[in-house]
Amino acid sequence: MKLPTTFLTACMVLSFPGSLALIQTAMADEAQTPAPSLTPWSERALLQPVLSTDYAGRLDRDKLMELISAGDHLFNARFTSLDGVGRPMATQAIVPTKRKRAPRSGFSRTAGLDANACASCHNVPVSGGAGDFSANVFVSEGFQHADFDTVDPQFSNERNTNHLFGAGLVELLAREMSRDLQAIRTQALMEARSTGKPLSVVLNSKGIHFGTLSVMPDGRVDPEGIEGVDHDLVIRPFTHKGVMTSLRQFTINALNQHHGMQAVERFGPRWTGENDHDEDGVENEIGIGDVSALVAWQASLAPPFPTQPDDIDWQAAASAGQKHFTEAGCVDCHKLYLPLESLDFADPGPLDAAGTLRTGEGSDAIYDLQLLDWASQLERDENGDVMVPLFGDLKRHVIADQQLSALGNELLSQRFVERNVFMTSELWGVASTAPYGHRGDMTTLSEVIHAHGGAARTSRDAWQAMSNRQQSELIAWLKTLAIEP
Repeated sequence: MKLPTTFLTACMVLSFPGSLALIQTAMADEAQTPAPSLTPWSERALLQPVLSTDYAGRLDRDKLMELISAGDHLFNARFTSLDGVGRPMATQAIVPTKRKRAPRSGFSRTAGLDANACASCHNVPVSGGAGDFSANVFVSEGFQHADFDTVDPQFSNERNTNHLFGAGLVELLAREMSRDLQAIRTQALMEARSTGKPLSVVLNSKGIHFGTLSVMPDGRVDPEGIEGVDHDLVIRPFTHKGVMTSLRQFTINALNQHHGMQAVERFGPRWTGENDHDEDGVENEIGIGDVSALVAWQASLAPPFPTQPDDIDWQAAASAGQKHFTEAGCVDCHKLYLPLESLDFADPGPLDAAGTLRTGEGSDAIYDLQLLDWASQLERDENGDVMVPLFGDLKRHVIADQQLSALGNELLSQRFVERNVFMTSELWGVASTAPYGHRGDMTTLSEVIHAHGGAARTSRDAWQAMSNRQQSELIAWLKTLAIEP
């Protein structure tokens, strides 16, 4: 009998009652790992491991900048086989999975390896940005059966690279929204049990509606009314489909898939019983501290703030265009901002699944994003909450229909998300990240607006009904949402 992935993932947690001890052992080994003896002409990219024990607790600005600098090096480093590039006997799968035989070559445009560096794909307009069509990747269902070698759309989906600017703020918003939704569920269960009557509650967080939840006095939960989020009420804000919970999870997955660089916290002894799971001859390739450094660098990337054009005519057109954007109902999904209570970024975070460290399982650290120079540009609302100008809602929506299918033409479902359902794209930085669409096959903003169907059909029709001048003005406003170096 084939077990569902959710059961397999849960078993990964339940089958290792001593897993915390294994993590502590891994951290001790990490601290004792000597720095490699390198010549100035070494072909290694990893100069020395980042020790997680050096960056625990609430970091002051100097320590935070030091960790960010280490992450910058790792993100832009071009990994080599001496570092552990390649996974000859392991697949790209999220759950550590062995191959039956080694592949014929190291690099592959299908299941990877497909890049030497994170910045190989995230580079438009600068490191940490989006990717051109030529940097597209092919993703499978992603858990275990990922040893494929075809670009046939029945077996893999082609995806364009998203930018990472403002990613720390996005994850913090997702954590707070998950907390809010789960608190509503908890309160409803308590009330149903105390009254002995079924109860239906509305799921709202930060002004975003996620449907309804019905609960029974005996503790049963009916999730059928939930909209735009998984039934566990955890917002997963990363990737086009909204299936990655955190930067840490995203980083560990990407290191393995794209580079064959395997993180100890997932591919080491804790889950696999091995120090060299991929059998490439390099043990403990990416340590806990290395992942933390990469997370800190991504979380610290400045959000793209709206720019002010020098051209007076452009200023006037953009001002009118923002009004058209609102009147067309685009703000129903592309919210101008979402409120954020705290800028404290805890790493590891509280919501990840097995194979990614969580709060209390490693050298817990807090990165206060308020310490970063760009934080002073963030406005606050009347409640003192930070106004995060992401132009999104961190919710999944049906984005295609029978007449407009270009944004829902995938054949392979991912993580139980329907093929025509995608995460609302945050529009901050959109002027700097062409091409558009999840395949990156639309060259202009006008094209991708025209392709909106499903839940966005009404707004798309309003766009179609605009005059040429009004459409131009709306584009003029979108072109002010740029990533500045």
